[in-house]
Amino acid sequence: MDDLFAAAGLEEGAPRPLADRLRPTRIEEIVGQDSLLGPQGPLGRMLARERLSSLVLWGPPGVGKTTLARLLAARADLAFESLSAIFSGVADLKKAFERARERRSRGEGTLLFVDEIHRFNRAQQDSFLPVVEEGVVTLVGATTENPSFELNGALLSRCQVLVLERLGDEALEELLVRAERLEARPLPLTPEARSRLRAMADGDGRYLLNLAEQVWAGVDDGEGDMDTATLGQVLQRRVPLYDKAGEEHYNLISALHKSIRGSDPDAALYWLARMTEGGEDPLYLARRLIRIANEDIGLADPTAVHAALAAREVYETLGSPEGELALAQAVVHLAAAPKSVAVYRAWGAARAAARETGSLPPPLHLRNAPTALLREQGYGAGYEYDPDTATGRSSQRLFPEGMEETVFYRPTDHGREKAVRERLATWRAEGRREHGGSGA
Repeated sequence: MDDLFAAAGLEEGAPRPLADRLRPTRIEEIVGQDSLLGPQGPLGRMLARERLSSLVLWGPPGVGKTTLARLLAARADLAFESLSAIFSGVADLKKAFERARERRSRGEGTLLFVDEIHRFNRAQQDSFLPVVEEGVVTLVGATTENPSFELNGALLSRCQVLVLERLGDEALEELLVRAERLEARPLPLTPEARSRLRAMADGDGRYLLNLAEQVWAGVDDGEGDMDTATLGQVLQRRVPLYDKAGEEHYNLISALHKSIRGSDPDAALYWLARMTEGGEDPLYLARRLIRIANEDIGLADPTAVHAALAAREVYETLGSPEGELALAQAVVHLAAAPKSVAVYRAWGAARAAARETGSLPPPLHLRNAPTALLREQGYGAGYEYDPDTATGRSSQRLFPEGMEETVFYRPTDHGREKAVRERLATWRAEGRREHGGSGA
């Protein structure tokens, strides 16, 4: 570890952050990753067999990716070579590969750790392929982004992806206990404030320990334990982890959409708040609400789409933060509305039928007849003007000849669509589509 401080220009014995002083020295000391490191976990089984393959460690910040890579190198008796994709280029990669080949010539192995590996471009990622295939290095890449989207398929096929979870409350509490043991003093927090401190860390162990240092630095001896209000004054509030261009964006918008579809206004409001607090574009959210109104609610509540459109207009007029209340109101309206995908499915079925039937022309009586020649050809002949009939409906054929009359739209009995269902059922029973088939 001393080489890290020398590289940073620090003398041995210089003050070190709490998170660094508590860095695990054995794999068994890593917290919160039992599903990965336990006897039945993928990495636990790999270590038991004493065969370490190239890996991609995928997980949020502060869960131990770098520490795990260092400890894996020590456990496998490999030299640890570290690069950051943020600060390294092709020249740095070549030098690392050369050093690894030199070690290999002496019978030594190398674990090459690449932090933020997803930031390397395609060509840089491809450069790992030969040294991994030849066994020159055991590659361990770390990323906070979904490897399926950010890493080349060829590189992924040569690495096992291991998912590190955000630290749960129990793991975060274990870190605080270790910090108190190391400092030989308790954190001056009430139980409620201690719980709040863990929540503020948002699953990030490193950040939690940084917060703990601030707590110790922000209280004088004899002041007593901080409550949650005092804790909030001492600490800066952390911006929630959210990447508007990354996988978390898609995860949260999916959660919002599905909470509305699941008719849970409280969950929907929570996901809306998560996205707005993370800095999401409110107009993007408004567009998604308009889509939901059409896709998941439809004619079960025809006012839903108007509520979504109004929310967008209100936001464009007022901006933030006042306009966000309109989005919240629309979210509650949509979540509480009856749901129907009948029109959504009917439209898909109609499009499929249109592709299948090709260029079948409309029946002659439905065609426009603006000229005498077209009228002579029979265009418009026999057309019944529905409003002039006794019932307001005619029984003329409206599908093209050569195509069976088909029911695409099957209304549900949810909300206002129930009345539509009953009305159409009555019309069909009266034989509206008696020509050319049953219409069932």
